[in-house]
Amino acid sequence: MNGFRPGLLPSLVVLALLPLLLGLGAWQLSRAEDKRALLDAQQARRLAAPLSVDQLAQRQDWAYTRVSLRGRFDGEHALLLDNRIRGGQAGVEVLQPFYDQASGLWLLLNRGWLPWPDRRVAPTFATPDDTLSLTAWAYVPLGEPFLLQQDAPVQGWPKLITQVEPQALWQRLGRAGLGHELRLEPGPAAFEVDWPVVAMSPDKHLGYAVQWFALAATLLGLFIYFGLHNARETRHEPSHRHA
Repeated sequence: MNGFRPGLLPSLVVLALLPLLLGLGAWQLSRAEDKRALLDAQQARRLAAPLSVDQLAQRQDWAYTRVSLRGRFDGEHALLLDNRIRGGQAGVEVLQPFYDQASGLWLLLNRGWLPWPDRRVAPTFATPDDTLSLTAWAYVPLGEPFLLQQDAPVQGWPKLITQVEPQALWQRLGRAGLGHELRLEPGPAAFEVDWPVVAMSPDKHLGYAVQWFALAATLLGLFIYFGLHNARETRHEPSHRHA
């Protein structure tokens, strides 16, 4: 192959990096498809008619299922989920027990986001004390949460947390409750409730895939260019050997 001389070291580099770059691009395409399917499923469930709490409890897959509630909040016990950022501002999400009268079960309702006025003082909020008819949807995390170091915990109630664990709360309070967090839809008891479904959109994954494939194409193009260039220089080198 006198017309192509890439050299040993460049060949080894390409053999090592090219499959890696192509694999990363394919992985990002797969992630984009997974996120698109997740968003489609979420949209379909968020448009469906809400179920009762009893119907929700019988389902195997709870994620994004809407549910109708009627009952009262427990204003004495609240959780503040820390390290929630909205628009560059630090805040918390407010979670409170809610007793559903029809099912006789306690539910942990996420009422939404509030800003931190001061890290030394917990955000203040009002709890409705009358019977409410609400609509919420079941939130099921996609994986293990990334926990940040928190400041000194707030004493008493409300309690500052970095991870939502409904069953631990029910055990502590001695109550029968559902084991998933429910997030309120906009309404009289809700704060800021515009939660993103996924942290990264399918379009971002596609953008990353294009970048990885572009790097692979650049690497391959440089490999071919220098291989041909080296071959031409070799052909044009003057011979120093004498008869």
